[in-house]
Amino acid sequence: MKKSPDKNHSHSHGHLHEHNTSVAYAKHFALAIGLNIVFVVVEVAYGLIANSSALLADAGHNASDVLGLVFAWSAAWMATLRPRGRYTYGLRKTTILVSILNALLLFGAVAIIAWDAIEKLQNPQPVAGTQVVIVAGVGIIINGLTALLFYKGQKTDLNIKGAFLHMAADAGVSLGVVVAGILIHLTGKLWIDPVVSFVIILVILWGTWRLFKESLNLALDAVPSHIDLEQVKAFLMEQKGVTGFHDLHVWAISTTQAALTVHLVVQDGFDSTFVINLQKELRSRFGIGHTTIQMESKSLEANCSTGC
Repeated sequence: MKKSPDKNHSHSHGHLHEHNTSVAYAKHFALAIGLNIVFVVVEVAYGLIANSSALLADAGHNASDVLGLVFAWSAAWMATLRPRGRYTYGLRKTTILVSILNALLLFGAVAIIAWDAIEKLQNPQPVAGTQVVIVAGVGIIINGLTALLFYKGQKTDLNIKGAFLHMAADAGVSLGVVVAGILIHLTGKLWIDPVVSFVIILVILWGTWRLFKESLNLALDAVPSHIDLEQVKAFLMEQKGVTGFHDLHVWAISTTQAALTVHLVVQDGFDSTFVINLQKELRSRFGIGHTTIQMESKSLEANCSTGC
């Protein structure tokens, strides 16, 4: 059965809610935060016992990462709140804002590591005793296991990716302490410690820059990186009866959800199920679950060209 769009056009919305990856990782966040709080306490205790400023400094760094995990978990929870008042999309975009914040925290950690490495190059100092290396080894295990908790989710959710990079960076720093300690013990060359730190810095910067760039793009309503805009345009033009479109916008409303709005120019008659099927296809093909599609008849477009 055919029906024609009236002069006010046909305006349809798709509200197919996608699975929130961050919510699924609630237990992972709780476990990660718990493990890292315990590790910070252990580092502080051994730092005081061994009189090691390096361990105490690393404990402070790990405490900031716990804060980053709390931010990420809080954003994941806020994204589940129902829209209310002026926040008609809810608070989903907090996941994007927190991913930017976590990237900035990582940049800050890199600056601290770099400052410490430069100081050690200028004034070489022996790596602290066996206790420090042992505690750093424990750090590799705890931070490595914590990073693995978020490994799968970080591929599809920038909020999760921020948590993953924090833990991976910590594991890398701890690994650097252990490797530097062993190599210095074998060779006696003190410059190995800061050089290892600079290698770790490069690795952290590589991942963090990508996180920051992707998060900033989403905050500026750029098309999410996993969506090919040209393919979306081609798909729309392939639809039967569609003769053109305008005002196409695709953006992220969270780190896992995308939205689309478009005005489609169609022939005078179109099937009543056209929009519903189109929304399903946009979700299955491109992962766009929030769609607003306005239908405009070709005859109305022609009339408007002479003045509506």
